[in-house]
Amino acid sequence: MKLPLAFCLLAFSGAAFAQSGEFWFSAGESLFENRGLGSADPVVGSPNDYQLGQSGFRFGFRFDLNPGDRVGYELNYAYSRASLVSDGTSEGFGVHTVSGDALYHFVKRDSRVRPFVAAGLGFSNFVPPGSSAGSGGGSNEFQLNYGGGVKIKAFSKFGRDWGFRVDLHQYQYFGKPFGLYLSQGKLQQTEVTAGFGILF
Repeated sequence: MKLPLAFCLLAFSGAAFAQSGEFWFSAGESLFENRGLGSADPVVGSPNDYQLGQSGFRFGFRFDLNPGDRVGYELNYAYSRASLVSDGTSEGFGVHTVSGDALYHFVKRDSRVRPFVAAGLGFSNFVPPGSSAGSGGGSNEFQLNYGGGVKIKAFSKFGRDWGFRVDLHQYQYFGKPFGLYLSQGKLQQTEVTAGFGILF
């Protein structure tokens, strides 16, 4: 019994060590489309009484696990800066996004340049002006995201590989935040970011 068990442990440990990971920091721009959120007045209001500003900065962290040469999985957290526009005034607020994605790389893991496509699901917490995510004051919206980019293994230092990446993703939300009246269509968000990370 001990010998087969040892063989099983050896086989599974080899599979675990064959995996590789990546940790990335990315920053860039967040662009919103179909930005009208609705109105507080269901009778005389309009779908654009409240709307999001068109763009804002974005930064975040990504952790990738690559169990094979081409397939990978990514957990992503990002913070986007947005603004709420109403009656000619604009107030800033934050959007916290968490996503889980599957990635397909077009070349093998040991390649220096690795273009990829990605798709996944997640949610965003839109925190209105005057509220905080910690106090539960945000509005959660689920999203589907898809996109792609390229990873570049740049150099080796301190016994690790370091690299750069560029991403272009679009997020399609299933609803619009804050539950206002006269809300129409689906909110879309486009991410354009560049990042720096460690590959291990």
